[in-house]
Amino acid sequence: MSKNEIGQQPLVTLLSDFSDRDVYVAIMKGVIAQINPRLTVVDLTHQIPPQDIAAARFSLMNAYAYFPVGTVHVAVVDPGVGSKRRAIAVEFAQGFLVGPDNGIFSGVLSQSPAMSTTGYAYAAVELTNLNYWRTPQPSKTFHGRDIFAPVAANLASGVPLKELGQEIDPASLVKLDISNCKQTSNGVAGCIQYIDHFGNLVSNIAGTYVQSKTWCVQVAGLSIPGCEIYSDVNVGEMIALVGSHGWVEIAINRGNAHSQLQINLQDALQVLFT
Repeated sequence: MSKNEIGQQPLVTLLSDFSDRDVYVAIMKGVIAQINPRLTVVDLTHQIPPQDIAAARFSLMNAYAYFPVGTVHVAVVDPGVGSKRRAIAVEFAQGFLVGPDNGIFSGVLSQSPAMSTTGYAYAAVELTNLNYWRTPQPSKTFHGRDIFAPVAANLASGVPLKELGQEIDPASLVKLDISNCKQTSNGVAGCIQYIDHFGNLVSNIAGTYVQSKTWCVQVAGLSIPGCEIYSDVNVGEMIALVGSHGWVEIAINRGNAHSQLQINLQDALQVLFT
């Protein structure tokens, strides 16, 4: 049976846009428990905005590194459920990813590429082996229950990746169309990649670019000073800083930058060194 680096059975994490109003998340946990009740299941979040693959990508990308090696991460934000989009499992250095091939894993894989740690050539598979599904006739609207949850439970219980389906080239996996940041002559150009619960606008510019520099963010005709903590400015004032996730973000001290500034996902911004 597969073990993680501290000798325990691997964790399974769940991320979705199902919220906590309905029973969908509990059903997935029930399916996992039917296969292996000893597995520990951790909820990353189920409050992803409906069908927001970009938010799911960001959330998983910023969570996976805090879990033990061998963790199986299940992500189900799947507006293409029931279509011809592939259901996949991917191995990478930290563990496994299970979910739809719609770009949801592209953030993780940009930081930790797909790789086999078992000596097999397989680093990614399309989930075509019906023996590891809950039913050979899955629902057209709930692959989380019928495919992803049972596959994750089997994978965490020691079933080899190669048994789960047909090998696919990791390079063929869907990548979400989020522009990369680019260095300029006097700073870094990027965009907003995520908006959190507080309305903070998280860019795709890594905090390492501004380390030990004096800087500001220019966006939507505004110039926002780069600081270290929210209280470096007065209540209600705008601030740019590096969040705990490691990305440059725009915030308003005790306010909501998204609603006040009307800046949205993919909107351009620029860090300028002063």
